[in-house]
Amino acid sequence: MTSDRLGTSILVVEDDDQLRGVVADSLREEGFRVELAATGAEALSRVETKPVDLLVVDIGLPDTDGRDLCQALRARGTRTPVLFLTARDALADRIAGFDAGGDDYLTKPFELVELVARIQAVLRRTGADSALEAAGLRLDPVAHSVADATREVRLTPTEFRLLAALLGRPGEAVRRRELIRAGWPHGAYVRENTLDAYVARVRRKLKELAEAPEITTVHGIGYRVG
Repeated sequence: MTSDRLGTSILVVEDDDQLRGVVADSLREEGFRVELAATGAEALSRVETKPVDLLVVDIGLPDTDGRDLCQALRARGTRTPVLFLTARDALADRIAGFDAGGDDYLTKPFELVELVARIQAVLRRTGADSALEAAGLRLDPVAHSVADATREVRLTPTEFRLLAALLGRPGEAVRRRELIRAGWPHGAYVRENTLDAYVARVRRKLKELAEAPEITTVHGIGYRVG
């Protein structure tokens, strides 16, 4: 099992290239796996070939209304939760979105932190969050938590991504540069001691779990679990 499977998958359907990129980068930084589509037709094709856990859909797509896309998905039996993005704030528009099968509605312009919060709320409400088991622990990518049979510990998004990268390769030494890529967005400047400090924090939190494996230092390479 690789670490990228430990994130909830989201399809962002938005025709504005800049907004699509900003939203995708923000969600990836939060630990989500992100797929992209610019049209309704592309979204339908992607969902059919590669199901996701949630869709973020702009209502004003160039080839269709996002609500029609949602209705088409529902007609095909797809129950994947949908969060609409729109510049329309009228009550009638919001009601139409829910009538089409949408699960939430966010009006542009919006703060990215609110989008993330809405996504997490929808996933919890619909039961779509994909917590997974690894090395005897339960990893929840929505809550950014790790748990054993008796206790749950909350992590920061960066801590969660680092732990997921290690647990995804039990017994294997994961190189420092791989951990930096897993823990921080592309292009971020991360000092060597910053990685060490975050791993130390994860170690301290894992000590709260009786069944957690130990993170060991592999000198000259990186870190290993188990």
